Formats: sequence, C-alpha cells, structure tokens
Amino acid sequence: MVGEEVSHKGRIISITPEFTTVEILSEAACGSCHAAAVCGMSEIQKKVLELPTRHYTSFREGDEVNLVLRRTMGFKAVWLAYVVPLFVLLAVLLGLTALGVAELTAGLSALAAVALYYLVLRMMRDRLRNDYSFYITAITKKQ
Repeated sequence: MVGEEVSHKGRIISITPEFTTVEILSEAACGSCHAAAVCGMSEIQKKVLELPTRHYTSFREGDEVNLVLRRTMGFKAVWLAYVVPLFVLLAVLLGLTALGVAELTAGLSALAAVALYYLVLRMMRDRLRNDYSFYITAITKKQ
C-alpha cells in the first residue's frame, strides 16, 4: 500500500515493559515529502516518541527502525487539532454576534469555547493515544 502510510526513520533509545522510546532521525528528505504538510515532522530536528512495547518484537536499544502511521490517522489529527477548533470559534463568535451580544464578550466567549474544546481533547488523550499509535517496523536494506 504505497502512499497509504507515512513513515519516519528513527533509533530506539530505550525499551521498558510498558514503552519503547524512539528518537526520530532528522532527514532533509522530509521537505520534499508529499505528506510533510500533514505530518509536522519536517519542521522538527529531533523528536522523541513513546510507543507501547509489543512483547513479540525482537528490537533492541540502538536499532534503527521505521515508525509508521496510516495516512488517514494524520488527516484525522489535523481535523481534531485545527479544523474543528476553527469551526467552534466561528460558530460561537457568529452565533453570539447574531444574538446581539457585544463584540468583546462574543470574542472572549469564542476563545473560551476553543480553550474548553482543547481541555476536553486533553482529557481524552489516553483514548486518542490508542487511536493514533505509530508502529515500529525493521528497516529493510536495499540492494
């Protein structure tokens, strides 16, 4: 399934029974990646991710691996982080303005609604973490 997944090279830093910690390796190729706008990894030099440890894997600390995420999960993350809050902001702002509420009050209420949205999103992070899990694959050597 070429194009259905986004992957990044990384190195395993540590492995515990609960989490495998992987550091993303910086690559110049991210700038030309077709998914760079969605991914956000292209702007980061070094990123550390904690992934649930799968007990059936044979990876060791220091191994170079690929971290893979389905592309649809990236689009869903963009919707949750940027698009939905924009709609919340506009709906509250335009709704209160249409009801005749003062502009300052409507603007502050819209910002408060977005803050509340992000608070709810933060409280749901454990559930979302299960939905947005990267998985680790071995790097295959090209001959």
